[in-house]
Amino acid sequence: MAVIDLKKLMSGEPISNLVCPANRKSIEFVDVGGIGLYLKVTKTNPGVGTYYLRYKNAACKTAHVKIGRTSEVSLEVARNKALSLKSEIATGNDPREQARAKKSIPSFAEFFDTQYLPYAKSRKRSWNKDESMFRVRLNDAFGQKQLHQISRREVQVFHTRLREVDGLSPASCDHHLKLMRHMFNLAVEWEMLEKNPLSRIPLFKEDNKVENYLDEQQLKQLLYVLHTDKNRMTCNVMLFLLSTGARLNEALSAKWSQVDMDNRVWVIPATNSKSKRVRSVPLNQSALDVLAQLGTKEHDYLFMSSRSDTHLKEIHTGWKSLREKAGLPHLRIHDLRHSFASFLVNNGRTLYEVQQILGHSVPTVTQRYSHLSAKTLLSATDEASNCINAAMAANS
Repeated sequence: MAVIDLKKLMSGEPISNLVCPANRKSIEFVDVGGIGLYLKVTKTNPGVGTYYLRYKNAACKTAHVKIGRTSEVSLEVARNKALSLKSEIATGNDPREQARAKKSIPSFAEFFDTQYLPYAKSRKRSWNKDESMFRVRLNDAFGQKQLHQISRREVQVFHTRLREVDGLSPASCDHHLKLMRHMFNLAVEWEMLEKNPLSRIPLFKEDNKVENYLDEQQLKQLLYVLHTDKNRMTCNVMLFLLSTGARLNEALSAKWSQVDMDNRVWVIPATNSKSKRVRSVPLNQSALDVLAQLGTKEHDYLFMSSRSDTHLKEIHTGWKSLREKAGLPHLRIHDLRHSFASFLVNNGRTLYEVQQILGHSVPTVTQRYSHLSAKTLLSATDEASNCINAAMAANS
């Protein structure tokens, strides 16, 4: 070790003069001033040195923290950094411990697999959608990076690219961002990060709620296919959804033990309800007719697969064929729920009644059908107009 003014050593001399004696593996040049800054030059890398700060940690043991190489950091910058580190150490912040802590932070992929996914599986019914988003896009973009290395800016760029390059809908782009934001919130809660860099990144928030309502002719077309097609179990599921306004997952998870045919009610348990609350669905005659022809009472579930001794879990392929046969290729499964609501509203039922039957947790969700209610009220006011016109005709 040599105590020397590094500035004097390097001033006016090429850095290539920083060499290690032939009989040593390395040499340290310690800066004057007593701040602990030194320059280490190794035999294997002559001409280039590395700045370090030597200090005492909380356990009164000598520790070292790397500042940078002479090819990257000037002496002035190294001295300023050493002074800054000394100030942090004086307040109890050990840079070596901070570096170790950062090294222990998992990669995005590791965090998803070992921390987030087990947590989501026990708390989120749609965890498989999270797994799909991670596998298809998020893993390639961020999987190998440690959580603290993922910046707000690169996530914003990724969010924009999903829409402008990948062509995803605004809602799908936002789902990716919401998943990442939720993961980072958990990392903060679990004390892996100090703060969430993704908070308040703006969403696209475009109104992409497309609602298709069946008119009289379309309803006839669909019902004809549902009553005649050979794929009877899928047809019965569709008829049941159209008759009850239920969600697909609620119907496919329905069990006979939850159906009271005498009192005409179907109880959906909290585990299957989107609102996570038990709700009762009144069964009208068309719903009862569907149940009567299922022929599955010897099983637990209402809707059983014709290919195996298990209940139906997925019907999208069958539904695609049915809607094309009906000449309604645009019709989505969830549109049957919207159509059910339109049947009620257009026949004078109140939005409150619709809210209760559909199981909406708040009235604002049901307000989407308010324009249908307005049409019904307008039709009702026409009765007054008819009376006025009739009276005028009688006086003429």
